[in-house]
Amino acid sequence: MLGTALACLSHDLGDPYHATELNLAQALWGACPSAWARLAHRSSKLAGVVLFSPVYSTTQGGAGVYVSDLWVDAEERGHGLGQALLREVAHSGNELWSAQFMRLAVYNDNARASALYQKLGFARAAGQSTLALTGPRFQALRGQDESHS
Repeated sequence: MLGTALACLSHDLGDPYHATELNLAQALWGACPSAWARLAHRSSKLAGVVLFSPVYSTTQGGAGVYVSDLWVDAEERGHGLGQALLREVAHSGNELWSAQFMRLAVYNDNARASALYQKLGFARAAGQSTLALTGPRFQALRGQDESHS
């Protein structure tokens, strides 16, 4: 069910989806979970999902939560479910890590999500850009460069 919702989010955004049931299970229920999820149902139907993890910031002086994925079914949008899921993340982050803040990323062309986040008080981090290191370059950095094996 979680994988299905996350695949729907990727489809809605036009993103590739590479998660598997196995790596989701490891992330959520492994020896050291790297992610947590909350699912919302309406009338026995999956209506939304949020995936989040801990983050620590020296500038914030403590732990926070990073929301990596938030999806609400198209039929449920505009009824407060996204806000309710984020509220649950804030509560869970406080219970799990004494979280003091929340971070997330939003695509520049996702006006509806941006409007929700702005309404809730999220602000763009001044002077910051999100960077990513993936694939072979990440493998090389962690010492797994196959050309040096």
